[in-house]
Amino acid sequence: MIKACIPVIPSFDLEKSLHFWVEGLGFTVDSKMIDKGKLKGCMIHCQEVFLWLNERAGSLTKADNYEGIRLYWTPTDINATRERLKELGYDVSDIEDRNYGQTEFFVTDDDGYSHCFGVASDKWVK
Repeated sequence: MIKACIPVIPSFDLEKSLHFWVEGLGFTVDSKMIDKGKLKGCMIHCQEVFLWLNERAGSLTKADNYEGIRLYWTPTDINATRERLKELGYDVSDIEDRNYGQTEFFVTDDDGYSHCFGVASDKWVK
């Protein structure tokens, strides 16, 4: 019944956010919505993953307990993905083997959203 789901990701600064999504994660910009010369939204994709980045409405401050969205990514090469983000200036965590069978690292983007990158681990601790 459902063909696809395209998450909407609110952003404080779309141009800055695109640096993370395009340069950091390899997404391609498909279309842009521009109003009075300012980018208000854009569709991005990477293989079969589609997202809509949208100018955040409302207050630019967030409540202390606000978590926002969280995204869990399964990269083809976890080490190369981490290094690319690190080279772009993002503060990435160390890669760790988790006791639930995943090898992961975390990064927070410029909008404050947490991204976890994980692959199945061959070092699963029982």
